[in-house]
Amino acid sequence: MKIAFQMDPITGVDINADSSFRLAEEAQARGHELFFYGPDQLAYEEGLITAKGHRMTVRREQGNHVDLGPLEHVDLASFDVIWLRQDPPFDMHYITSTHLLDRLKDDVLVVNDPFWVRNYPEKLLVLDFPQLTPPTTIARDLETIKSFKAKHGDVILKPLYGNGGAGVFRLDANDRNLTSLHELFTGFSREPLIVQKFLPDVSNGDKRVILVDGEPVGAINRVPAAGETRSNMHVGGRPEKIGLAERDLEICATIGPLLREKGQVFVGIDVIGDYLTEINVTSPTGIQELERFDGVNIAEKIWQAIEAKL
Repeated sequence: MKIAFQMDPITGVDINADSSFRLAEEAQARGHELFFYGPDQLAYEEGLITAKGHRMTVRREQGNHVDLGPLEHVDLASFDVIWLRQDPPFDMHYITSTHLLDRLKDDVLVVNDPFWVRNYPEKLLVLDFPQLTPPTTIARDLETIKSFKAKHGDVILKPLYGNGGAGVFRLDANDRNLTSLHELFTGFSREPLIVQKFLPDVSNGDKRVILVDGEPVGAINRVPAAGETRSNMHVGGRPEKIGLAERDLEICATIGPLLREKGQVFVGIDVIGDYLTEINVTSPTGIQELERFDGVNIAEKIWQAIEAKL
């Protein structure tokens, strides 16, 4: 098959952690042809969805992990599969790319389905499952956020469309920074904020559960660094081996059918204690850590699910 990856520059990825690289590596091992282009090179041209990019070959050799061919101008309708894998922020640039890729749906399998990636951003899709999530409010209005904090005391405040732990603050019952943080966020962004009740269980880790076509295939635990609330690996969280608990399976059984129905093939959910906090569909990570801990080829499972759809 012809496989295109829409992603941030592949030349700079960490080949021992990056999920997109692992997906490309497995696709190549299965005999598929690879093509890379950046989201800035996606275009609509007089009825065609096009991109400027490079054929590529990957290898597990950091610093020499990819060979890129000459620049080519391609019609993306000629591909079998397109991976939507650039990192958030989930801004209008990202949203526009989902609109353009959605125009290929009659000819190409886009993973994850861009229509539902656009309609189900990670911190909003969880609102469909209030029975699984901690108390949550989404608002731009300061008084609404203050009221939530007064009710719950210890809260987490973060940008609604952020990623990787950036801009995440814990505000305990004695904190006096809410108004200042609200001024900071609203000063450079028109987006609302999301505020959730703080879950003390995060000190034991924030579990990333990987689902393939709606089915759980394993989990890793991300433990915050000393003195840190955030457990994201981007900010120093330590990955640990962990199994799937009964509560994890209950959560997956509840959300899995919807993910499968909406074409969300590769999803990573975040679970703290008994609570679902995010459903990551834009550019989830965690494949390589899970493969090392469990000795299971997760990338193979993902490609098997994709190939079964074609």
